[in-house]
Amino acid sequence: MRNAIVVVDDDPIIRMDIREMLEEGGYLVAGEAKNGEEAIELIARVKPDLAIMDIKMPVMNGIKASHIIRKLQQDTSVLLLTAYSQKELVKDAREAGVAAFLVKPVSEEDLLPAVEIALSQKEKMDSLKQDIKLLKQSIEERKSIEKAKGLVMQKHALSEEKAYAKMREVSMATRIPLAKLAADILRDGAEVLAGAGGLIHD
Repeated sequence: MRNAIVVVDDDPIIRMDIREMLEEGGYLVAGEAKNGEEAIELIARVKPDLAIMDIKMPVMNGIKASHIIRKLQQDTSVLLLTAYSQKELVKDAREAGVAAFLVKPVSEEDLLPAVEIALSQKEKMDSLKQDIKLLKQSIEERKSIEKAKGLVMQKHALSEEKAYAKMREVSMATRIPLAKLAADILRDGAEVLAGAGGLIHD
């Protein structure tokens, strides 16, 4: 699946040149915009992997738009284009969460590697977000299992070790994941174990 990119510049000739370079490089250009406001609307609609955006534009400049885009659409990376290379712009671009920065005029030799770097950073961030999500889920499941185990201990007068063993026993016998079984216990009470398999015994 090709990466989707939007091109944002108030100069239609520059947009056309960048589109041609990207398409020749095998990328999908999902849309174009001529200022920051249009860019925000377009990105919210098409949710591209990357936005290539000029800094100096009418209505809303690229850095202000980048701030808003990064807040609203965390999955879209931004590559900024500018005719200037002042340090203040680079600092502002970094603060806006921009992935890469290119000085105009842009050549294919400069553009395509910068696009690859920006997309590579996005993939790493996506992978990190997924790892964090899975870790949070694992922690929540662990908490749920611990709470359910406490209910089983209390209801059936079992030690911590035996309560956990009973939960695993029912989980394996009924092929219900332990986290799901724990959620059922927390919702419906420790009687779920007996109902699930009649496996509660001393």
